[in-house]
Amino acid sequence: MRLVSVAVPVPYLDALTYSVPDSIPTLPVIGARVRVPIGTRTVVGCVIGHDATLDAATTPRDLVEVLDEAPFLPPDVVALCRWVAEYYMAGVGDAIMVAMPPGSKRASAYKTQRVISITAHGLSALEEATRKQREVLEILATAPAGLPASDLRDRGVSADVIRRLMTNGLAVARSAPDERDPFERSALQGVVRDATRDLTGEQSAALAILGELADTRAFHVALLHGVTGSGKTEVYLRLADRICAQGRQVLLMVPEIALTPSVAALFRSAFGGRVAIQHSALSDGERHDQWQRIRSGDIQVVVGTRSAVFAPLASPGLIIVDEEHDGSYKQDESPRYHGRDVAIVRAQAAGALVVLGTATPSMETYQNAATGKYTSVSLERRVLDRPLASVRLVNMRDEYAVDGPDVVISRQLTDAIDDRLNRREQVLVLLNRRGYATAVFCRQCGDTFECPNCSVSLTVHRARAGWRARCHYCNYAMQVPKTCRKCAAPYLEHAGFGTERIEQHLKERFPEARIGRVDRDSVRRKGELTRLLTQFGAGELDILVGTQMIAKGHDFPRVTLVGVVSADVGLGLADFRASERTFQLLTQVAGRAGRGEQAGEAIVQTLYPEHYSIQVACRQDYRAFFERELEYRRAMRYPPMVALINTLVRGRTFDEAMDTAAAMVRHLEPAASRVPFVILGPAPAPLGRLRGEHRVQFFLKGTRRAQMREAMKAVLAVMPDVRRRVTVDIDPLNVL
Repeated sequence: MRLVSVAVPVPYLDALTYSVPDSIPTLPVIGARVRVPIGTRTVVGCVIGHDATLDAATTPRDLVEVLDEAPFLPPDVVALCRWVAEYYMAGVGDAIMVAMPPGSKRASAYKTQRVISITAHGLSALEEATRKQREVLEILATAPAGLPASDLRDRGVSADVIRRLMTNGLAVARSAPDERDPFERSALQGVVRDATRDLTGEQSAALAILGELADTRAFHVALLHGVTGSGKTEVYLRLADRICAQGRQVLLMVPEIALTPSVAALFRSAFGGRVAIQHSALSDGERHDQWQRIRSGDIQVVVGTRSAVFAPLASPGLIIVDEEHDGSYKQDESPRYHGRDVAIVRAQAAGALVVLGTATPSMETYQNAATGKYTSVSLERRVLDRPLASVRLVNMRDEYAVDGPDVVISRQLTDAIDDRLNRREQVLVLLNRRGYATAVFCRQCGDTFECPNCSVSLTVHRARAGWRARCHYCNYAMQVPKTCRKCAAPYLEHAGFGTERIEQHLKERFPEARIGRVDRDSVRRKGELTRLLTQFGAGELDILVGTQMIAKGHDFPRVTLVGVVSADVGLGLADFRASERTFQLLTQVAGRAGRGEQAGEAIVQTLYPEHYSIQVACRQDYRAFFERELEYRRAMRYPPMVALINTLVRGRTFDEAMDTAAAMVRHLEPAASRVPFVILGPAPAPLGRLRGEHRVQFFLKGTRRAQMREAMKAVLAVMPDVRRRVTVDIDPLNVL
């Protein structure tokens, strides 16, 4: 009996074993798509192994159909997906589906078009053809590969003329893939890289070190720690050129879709059509066609977000993880993988160099560099020796004492914005909280509008039909009434503020200014984010208000002022990484100022100006932050000093969730005493109810990650009925 292991698109499910019937003469290769029965339906899965075994009492079901003779998913990507499923305790089908392009459930997902080509008879009959036919034949003669029928229609050639040419044997038609090119509609396709600019001494030294590592064709990890504006992207470009000249390929990962267009445009300028992009903002058709171009081997450079780590590159020689510290690299659904860490595993298998680039390294990465596990390369000065932005702290307690608690923009920031507008310079204003207000409450009875499904207050948004209150977790929404739902009093008040309120305030204070806003609400429409960033980059906007989407990676030379509203908004979270995130965000956004010829300034509004993460961010002193934060992590035994596993249990009631979590902990206790590791909890999660389910969590903390994972797997094996109500997050970035 011929058996194969198949990954199927069913959450949490391990590989299933199927037999290959005699009607299928050849064993399907690893990476081939197959149709298989599961339950009462048939699904498309992927062959991941030929080493399947069954006990004698089990009769496997037969494959229905093999869709590919050659691997659809390259075997090395299949192996990477199997590692992801194993390490992050996910179903192998979950991991395989992340690596598959849209449309992969069909035998062919290419959009096709009709292409018209001139025949040899048509070339010889040019002189005898009618005037209309000759005009078309002359057009076709200039395109040996043919032209799409749609192009001919655009040139005024009718379908009747084409039909007559084909009837007379002067032309032929064929179907061909119609590749959807996302660069064609990109507003940034005209970006041109200045390849003539000389490198700084630091850039040259960094490139020499990284180039030598790459030339060994062996696995290495290097941290490129460069201050904002130090020219890391130019180092990436030159290093990529070196790798491509050796016949190998480059993968550049960026954390946010907001960063992809500009970076992709720079690489497109340098490498032409040999660049492909992969991210979720593309249409399914564009993603599919870009994926197929990569798989065909036509591509030298791939630029993409987290899932691009699975791109079907045949010979990756360099993987760059830009802004490696960014939390967007961690997926928040199964498989809960970290793109940076998976990139390192992929490079290890391929014998490639990994470059982790950032101005604010994650604690884990910097610790690995400090202990010599990673090579450390530094860029400590900005290009052209431009100074880092000066930073001013504004204590908002003083502002409230003078002007009351409703102050949104301080006097210092208002004056600074006014000054920049008069000088025709640009301003960025950051508030990492969207919406207009954070809550609605009744001044008479104190009732607060809360989400019926989640343990959060509803956020207020402006809408055409009035005020709307919405939950940012489950998307529950309601119209804000004129009177209180409980006491009917007409005294409803808005509390707190978000980016919408900042935008309105600035428009009222500076009515002549051209103001735009970038947050998840304002850029829902496809292409809107690129349009806004392009407008701002072209000087068509004076002020850009936004969340963290505007805080990193962007290069706007006209920006000389960055204002940070509520810099401490993240410090109150019940998360041991709160200080690290605050430091990173403030350092990154301050780095957007002064990247052109004019000096830059950042004004940071905070209620806690004495907090160390804010103090050292103002000095942009990473080393000081790392040493202070490491003391805290060491004392509290948090990563990077130990490994952490967060287990979240959901239930219809709190008691159900707590009882399940307590039972899991009881099963874990014997392993915890042997390994050993510490179990913290179970306890109610900080967000106790989400999307109608109650949530309880517990943590495993210790230095032996592999044994901790095995202990968790053993518990789930003896409690299989709870698997769909339990989320296990290995190396969590968010513990809420």
